[in-house]
Amino acid sequence: MHSLLFLCARRLVGHPCALRRVLALVPAELYPVLFRAACLDGRTPALPPLLAAWPFPLLSFRHLFGHRHHDCHRDCHLGDKPSKPCVQAVILAVVAQLRRALDEPCGGTRRCRLRVLDMTGLQDDDAERGPEGMSLWSGTVALAKAALEVSKHHRECLKRGSKRHKGPSGASVAPQPIAVEVRTDLFVNAASFAVLRDALRAGAAAPLRLKCRDFHAEELSVAGTVSLLELLDPAGVRQVDLRFNNLGLAGLCAVLPHLARFTRLLSLKLPYSNVDVRRAAAGTDAGLRCLAEQLGKLPALRELNLGSSRLSGKLRQLLSDLQAPLESLELPFCSLLPGDVAFLCQSPHAPALQKLDLSGHDLTENLLGPLGRLLEESSASLRHLDLVECRLTDARLEVLLPALCRCSHLRRLGLFGNPLSTPGLKTLLRKTLVLPDLHLVVYPYPVDCYNHELPQPLPSSGWVFEDVVDEERLAVVNAELCQILVSSGRADAVWTTNLWQLGALDYFAL
Repeated sequence: MHSLLFLCARRLVGHPCALRRVLALVPAELYPVLFRAACLDGRTPALPPLLAAWPFPLLSFRHLFGHRHHDCHRDCHLGDKPSKPCVQAVILAVVAQLRRALDEPCGGTRRCRLRVLDMTGLQDDDAERGPEGMSLWSGTVALAKAALEVSKHHRECLKRGSKRHKGPSGASVAPQPIAVEVRTDLFVNAASFAVLRDALRAGAAAPLRLKCRDFHAEELSVAGTVSLLELLDPAGVRQVDLRFNNLGLAGLCAVLPHLARFTRLLSLKLPYSNVDVRRAAAGTDAGLRCLAEQLGKLPALRELNLGSSRLSGKLRQLLSDLQAPLESLELPFCSLLPGDVAFLCQSPHAPALQKLDLSGHDLTENLLGPLGRLLEESSASLRHLDLVECRLTDARLEVLLPALCRCSHLRRLGLFGNPLSTPGLKTLLRKTLVLPDLHLVVYPYPVDCYNHELPQPLPSSGWVFEDVVDEERLAVVNAELCQILVSSGRADAVWTTNLWQLGALDYFAL
């Protein structure tokens, strides 16, 4: 239920002309609720006057639409975010405000006190974004173009003013314009590389300054990746995600030295980097030593993703130089050997792990034993476990269950793509009822719900497509599992075959 204040704000932002007339009389503490009402109702005409008279140095979307803000829990549903038109309207309003400030440096823009616009966490990835949401890529391009527009206008104003503003010595004395720092997450690929590079090159002297928190780059060359990393302000960067860049060991060794200045970097993701230590290629050992050395130069690192890098037998070498234990380790489809998992069991990382992804490994007896010991070592801390496509049968899962049930803080469990039966799933459910925090389990289509028998041996991926599943039988299984949950007092838990519901749990939300 909305608060009375929010309902009144909703009424006012629905009449932008009236809003402009009364805004000078509105107390500062009412601006946030007016802003929320305008965004959630899609009242884009109300946003420019609100931004032009914003009475605070900071405007943070996370605070206004998150749990921290007073009364926000009543006015916003969890996950509510402004639509793409509203985000665009805010960006354009900031641009217009800065242009006015440049045109009239001593004019009527003094009432606006906005100096920091925090847009971090605003854009979702494609899997989570609603039809009206703004993608991270689109938001990055919009902000980059806005920064370039303001920078161009700034240069034009400097040229026009150079003749009018002269000091005693005759030198040009340009008035100092106001500046707005935009804190944001950035996503760049080949299509947006040039515009983002140009915007970042404007640097600290630009009236609209981009400050990156989480940096995502996809399908960029080594040179392109390095050039952008060098342009980022290192102070605020907490995550670097370089995926599908086909860098190889040599490319990673060229890129990672440029991360050393990010002393607050908590998360590094390097999936699909085309690394395969199984190849007998010259320079592999030297490349691994370089990679391990560079990882050891990141003092704050707590999350590492090396997904789809074939690291057989080399995990100890790669992780031994790290300065602190990892709390999130993602190694899906990394062709790990029993010795690699055994190393993790004995390493300082095991008791610190909150998230572990070992998807894509064939959990035969050779790996099953070390994995069980690893779960025991991480049982006090582990919150998220992914074992997708690991060829887990009922018998193998039964071996793993005692260790799994010791993970008393486990919240999410991903088991999609494993050949488990309905009885095996029911056993899993009943055994894991002892885990009070386990609220999401993504389970596979039971093998007894297939329209035909599985091929033997199983496909290497273990993936089963939905069109080979008997929907009626699956619906019966779903209902039976739900009934067990309800009768056990765990109706709050979600058991689903929807792989996308598992999502990629953000390390920063652990």
